Amino acid sequence: MDGQDRLGDEQRLALELAAIGQRLTTISTELRERSASTATAVLEAPEVARPVAVPQPPATTVPTPPAGAPPVGAPQQANPWSQQTAASAQLPPAGPPFPGQQPPPGAQFPPPGPQFPPPPGRQWPHPQQQPWPQQPRETLFEKLGKDGAGAKLLAWVGGAITVLGFVLLLVLAVQRGWLGPLPRVIGGAVFSAALVGIGMWLHRNPAGRTGAMALAFTGFAGLYLDVIAATSLYHYLPESVGLVVGLAVAAAGVVLALKWESQALAVTVVAACALCSPIITEGFTVLLVGFLLVLKMASTPVQIRRNWPGLAIAGGFPPILASLLTTANAIPRSYEWTVVGVAAATTVVGIAVAFLTIRKRPDDVVAVALIAGSALPAMFATTLLENPANSILAGVVAAVLLAIWMVPDLPRAFTTAAGATGMLALFQTTVIALDGNVRTAIVLAEAVLLAFLAARLNKKSALVGSIAFGFVGFIMTVGIAVPITWLLDEPRFFNNVEAGDYAAGLVTAIVLGVFAAVLPWAALKMQVLREPARHPFPWIVSGLVLLYGAAGAVLCAALLVSPDETGFLFGHSVVTVSWTIAALFLLVRGINNKALRISGLILVAAAVVKLVLFDLSALDGVARVLAFLGAGLVLLTAGARYAKLVTSAKNPQSYESKPVAPPSY
Repeated sequence: MDGQDRLGDEQRLALELAAIGQRLTTISTELRERSASTATAVLEAPEVARPVAVPQPPATTVPTPPAGAPPVGAPQQANPWSQQTAASAQLPPAGPPFPGQQPPPGAQFPPPGPQFPPPPGRQWPHPQQQPWPQQPRETLFEKLGKDGAGAKLLAWVGGAITVLGFVLLLVLAVQRGWLGPLPRVIGGAVFSAALVGIGMWLHRNPAGRTGAMALAFTGFAGLYLDVIAATSLYHYLPESVGLVVGLAVAAAGVVLALKWESQALAVTVVAACALCSPIITEGFTVLLVGFLLVLKMASTPVQIRRNWPGLAIAGGFPPILASLLTTANAIPRSYEWTVVGVAAATTVVGIAVAFLTIRKRPDDVVAVALIAGSALPAMFATTLLENPANSILAGVVAAVLLAIWMVPDLPRAFTTAAGATGMLALFQTTVIALDGNVRTAIVLAEAVLLAFLAARLNKKSALVGSIAFGFVGFIMTVGIAVPITWLLDEPRFFNNVEAGDYAAGLVTAIVLGVFAAVLPWAALKMQVLREPARHPFPWIVSGLVLLYGAAGAVLCAALLVSPDETGFLFGHSVVTVSWTIAALFLLVRGINNKALRISGLILVAAAVVKLVLFDLSALDGVARVLAFLGAGLVLLTAGARYAKLVTSAKNPQSYESKPVAPPSY
């Protein structure tokens, strides 16, 4: 009887535990359905860490025998009641099952704290899987429709209007003579400082932070403009002292924005000061550029620390624009060195800020635009200088930017922008430092160097720069160094052409030919250009440029030896024969290369067209005879030899070779 009672007690305990398990499952399901929206909001908040999936301990529920089941202790094959339901298995345990009970060996439990189940139909993402899709950005109408949007808009617009009114009050007080200069400065400073103090007091209450930021923005902008007025209008402060005080005011405003974690406050302070400063300084002056550089330096540490693109734009580009306009309004030979110095400082600060920013955040787009725009003030300031100072300034800018372009671990977009601007500065240096036909040869030499760099470093930006330099050099060659009239008109029609011009033209034509040969080779090595048979047009263009360079080199050499009609006629004869020889070389090398064969045939056609259309009418006497006989004999001699080479290439066994007799001893 004792054994039967003990078995009955165990069955009753098992039934009670099963009922408790079913009740807990029902309660957890209801709680999960009620907390779906709450869990979603908590998951999207940045402060709450997402729970991590933790291995579950083995199930400990006691099975409940169904009706008609065999008695306890009978052997069973499988019991479906011995598994937990799917709903209860999704909930991670928050600690040991019951007080005083030891957890199973190897069981792990999450740390204490709030644990939220995933919403219905939504699973926790695996750490190696893609994150959940981001919510779509709010439109302007949705932002304006939020609660409190109207109050924010009114506060910020009111602050902007107040700043503008403060500026107009200063200007009007100067024009009407209201009060004295000292009361205006002191009154403006006290009023602005009071606005900043009230804003800081209101910011302690979360309900008043919108108005606090607007008041702080108005106060700091007023203080900065008051410092500019005291320096530029009333001259109470020396320029150096005014710049230092302005730096302190701007830095205080930006640091307060950093403390409040408000990009809007930092942007509005810097932008308002930058936009209203030209009104106080009455135009674009050197002092204005100095105050804008102060704003840029004050905002740079915060902009590097925080990814605030609005602050980078508001502080980075106004000095560049102001420097360009100041240089444009400057009168040469009056105070050009001051303007140039400020422009150079703007370039140095801009390049340094862009470089530091891109090292901190490689994906910063504003830094890419800043590295390209910062070089413009110094490059434009060269118009106020004379040689060699202007070429030195442009050369230094080019050297710095090209050095940044060669840094290997910087982002490609940043180095491409630096390289493009550096190549522009290099071209400016070449144009300023050199003149005459030497300039054209140097531009083409730079194009050749860029093509070699592109092939060596696999930089497409260098290839694009080589094409740009080569195109400009070709235009300069046709128009200046080796004009097309030299190839068509006789020397008696040339005016003011000396032997030095022919020598420079010879060098330029040779460099042009080298460029026409190197550029397609570099593009083919970089796999930017296909083989001539697949992509013939660029190769045809390069071939035409090469022909022009070769013809110009031969003709300039002939005119350099005999700068009269004899040299002109002899030069054209040599050009025709050289085209024919080059065509033969291409045909021989192109026996197994279709592209070279086509190029050779095209060159033969060009030589024949030149013979008929130009040489027959322009040449006379011995020159005409030499051109026709030379080209004809070369073609006749080459024709038979080329046909034999083609036949031997197709049928290697067709040679009629004599049998070799065995050696006699």
